[in-house]
Amino acid sequence: MKLNLVYSALVASAMAFSASSVAATAEQAAELGNSLTPIGAEKAGNASGTIPEWTGGLATDAAAIDAKGFSANPYADDKPLFEITAANYEEYQDNLAPGQIAMFKRYPETFKMPVYESRRSVALPDAIYEAAKRNATNSKLVQGGNGVTGYDKAIAFPIPSNGLEVIWNHITRYRGDSLQRIVTQATPQTNGNYTIVRFVEEYVLPQGLTDYNADTMGNILYYFKQQVTDPGRLAGNVLLVHETVDQVATPRMAWIYNAGQRRVRRAPQVSYDGPGTAADGMRTSDNLDMYNGAPDRYDWELVGKKEQYIAYNSYRMGSPDVKYDDLIQPGHLNPELARYELHRTWEVVATVKEGERHIYAKRHFFIDEDSWQAGHIDHYDGRGELWRVAEAHALHRYKAQVPGFAAETLYDLVAGRYLAMGMNNEESGDYNYEHKASSTDFTPAALRQSGVR
Repeated sequence: MKLNLVYSALVASAMAFSASSVAATAEQAAELGNSLTPIGAEKAGNASGTIPEWTGGLATDAAAIDAKGFSANPYADDKPLFEITAANYEEYQDNLAPGQIAMFKRYPETFKMPVYESRRSVALPDAIYEAAKRNATNSKLVQGGNGVTGYDKAIAFPIPSNGLEVIWNHITRYRGDSLQRIVTQATPQTNGNYTIVRFVEEYVLPQGLTDYNADTMGNILYYFKQQVTDPGRLAGNVLLVHETVDQVATPRMAWIYNAGQRRVRRAPQVSYDGPGTAADGMRTSDNLDMYNGAPDRYDWELVGKKEQYIAYNSYRMGSPDVKYDDLIQPGHLNPELARYELHRTWEVVATVKEGERHIYAKRHFFIDEDSWQAGHIDHYDGRGELWRVAEAHALHRYKAQVPGFAAETLYDLVAGRYLAMGMNNEESGDYNYEHKASSTDFTPAALRQSGVR
């Protein structure tokens, strides 16, 4: 497809030298905020007008915020333009991912994609725009692409030159300086029966800590703590992760507190294709947040950019008026609550390196240009067969100016089951971006106190 002039040379270079890292020139970086959005998306709409121009995204007061902090739908009056179904998907397949087509074939009677007008809603704080501009000329890949140097706060490569830099943008995208949330997870049986697993999670950048010290936290990307509160048999178990910028020089550090044993232990399995927490074998550790962790087991190819229908502005799906029983259905989430829009995505293919191993031999990424968060990822097994399909229902929390998800799903095409994560419709409040925490809250010693039932 047609790219703007800033990208064309970089993408052409990346096709030939997919492992190289080419920093943007000062001239290219000057396009951030001009022909490009401040974080590197194409500001202009597409030629047909089906993708609009980015004009700044949603204002912080775009719609009402309820007493529990949930964002009202600023596009509540929008109606679907059309629906993509098993009967007509071939008309739209140029703008679909292989996994979306596979879902129509797997669930021809129930899976559909209601398509709405495209709304470029993402708007980030000025401090993130300023950091991205610095990163454009300062950030560089190190350790063969398994770490970043010169990076500041968020969005390491706003003008990426290869597939690995695109993936690092997903990993380093802006998710707030500090947040606390209550979210749920479910792994429905084929008949739709499910049990809710509930988590209290904290995500904090080093700069978001009350005792931030650049000298001692220089290689920390973020701190993550996840406490299970339901069901009772799992309540009190806590996971702590110190995610690093360079995961080869300093690998991810993880600990688990087991409430039954009252013991803290290191958890090296919380990485790559280690099992995900309480997921009934339905995901790997690096499936959380669509994709996370060290990228060193894969070769990364930048295919280019693609106009694609992805789940976007999913305010209805994330509404506190929706019950989990309304959302969770046999086979897949309720498509009546979904919203799809046409957006430009970065298309990247990851293939396991020779001599390495992972249960996913290939992953096919589609990453939203406006937020740098993955919108869709297809996962292939060792035989080259499409196995699992990941989909993120994007939702922009405009008051805090933070993109995120109403839910993320991982559909197992073989088992006919799926995992739904990150839902909070029936919880006591939406994400808290004013959460206060210090580094002492993210030590192994603090886990026992966190895990008291």
